[in-house]
Amino acid sequence: MAYTDRADANYLGDLFLIGANQTPFLNMIGGLSGGKSYNSFNFPVAQPWSLSAASQNAQSEAVAAAAGMPTTITRAQNYNVAQIMKYDVATSYAKQSTTGEYSGIQVIGNQPVQDELAFQKAGAFRQMAVDVEYSFLQGTYVASSVPATEQTTRGIIAATSTNEVAAGATDLDKDLIQELLRTMAAAGSQFANPVIFVNAFQKQQLSDVYGYAPEDRNIGGVNIKQIETDFAMLGIVYAPQMATDTMLIADLSVCAPVFVPYEGQAVSWTDTAVVAAQKGGFFYTQIGLDYGPEEYHGKITGLTTS
Repeated sequence: MAYTDRADANYLGDLFLIGANQTPFLNMIGGLSGGKSYNSFNFPVAQPWSLSAASQNAQSEAVAAAAGMPTTITRAQNYNVAQIMKYDVATSYAKQSTTGEYSGIQVIGNQPVQDELAFQKAGAFRQMAVDVEYSFLQGTYVASSVPATEQTTRGIIAATSTNEVAAGATDLDKDLIQELLRTMAAAGSQFANPVIFVNAFQKQQLSDVYGYAPEDRNIGGVNIKQIETDFAMLGIVYAPQMATDTMLIADLSVCAPVFVPYEGQAVSWTDTAVVAAQKGGFFYTQIGLDYGPEEYHGKITGLTTS
């Protein structure tokens, strides 16, 4: 994007940020100021191991007294990568100076942006948060040591592979949710802090499935925020960056942002050298998602979206 100049007009009136800009998943796991740090772009997220299926493992006295055959429990490693994110901002000296020039309807009063560079920085930082939210939910995994290749973090939807229920282009209903919960229980999900994340349409579907509105002449409708199940109380969160055809159950107790700090900072702002009559800088972060054991999460995919 080009630097901000006087062609980018000032207006009178209150500022309102529009669009689907909420970042609930990122906020609930630590935001852009909390999380883990590594000095490597590749980092572990879990070291899974499992027991054998339960059985009636009885032995005779003679067998028990004899030398036995040792067993070994093996381990594996799950991992993810951090990605580079950079947001440049610059304003001309003239734009920074002309806070009294207005466009549009003009009435008595001062326009709210008195520091153009600060406004552009705030917008860029908010854009970073929205992009991180999308990456953590819907990101696809690309690992590379080649500088010209964009390395991208694996989002939690893609990471969740063990516990998946395919809806097959059907509406979200209680049977699908019950099947997913049984699948998660069978895989050993801990249900420590499970939260359902959905987009707008699936949020309405959940309210239709679980909602019960008592008769009232003045109040109507339901807004289901929690579901009591056989395994845990599930919170429900509307997340604009969720895939529209997917319902995710994420155990937030094992999720965290991961940073590869630059000069000790998770997210840094660097002033760039003055170029003629403009000044600016850029936000920079190296960030990925630690989603823990993917077996702790679950998803329903292929849902209808309208």
